[in-house]
Amino acid sequence: MTEWVMKPRRYVPDLRRFGALCDGNYMRLHRLRRLEAKGRPICEFELHREDQYLGRVRIEVLQTTKFTETLLLEQVHISGRWLNNPQLTVRVYHDATMAEVISCYRDRQIAPVNDYPNRFMHHPDEKVQVNSFLADWLDYCLRFGHLPMEHAAWSAGEGVD
Repeated sequence: MTEWVMKPRRYVPDLRRFGALCDGNYMRLHRLRRLEAKGRPICEFELHREDQYLGRVRIEVLQTTKFTETLLLEQVHISGRWLNNPQLTVRVYHDATMAEVISCYRDRQIAPVNDYPNRFMHHPDEKVQVNSFLADWLDYCLRFGHLPMEHAAWSAGEGVD
């Protein structure tokens, strides 16, 4: 008797979903970066939830070309580096109005598709998951981000629906 062994189906990225995610991340980043003057290489703001200070978020321009920018986004908590604060390198495509995560924690490139299982136990759809995390993090920053009092009385959350 022959046994049928089902081979796991290979992950195929959903390009529409990924494109929509990158479009949304572009718009979120654009809204956050409005809070500081254009041309500055670093945008910084604080996160406050109710009366609790949650740390600072930095958006640093690493590279600028005619149609793209490479940004480093990182959150720094007052509790120390052991919290594994988010640190993402994001490529912003101004001509396509898209932004995608190209690496995490400055260490590694994110493959669009990973075989599974693999040596580092990356998920097959890790690129989508990391970009989804960026969307959630930027939404959080838009809701709870504020400029320090010495800069202005503007908060990132103003006008957020």
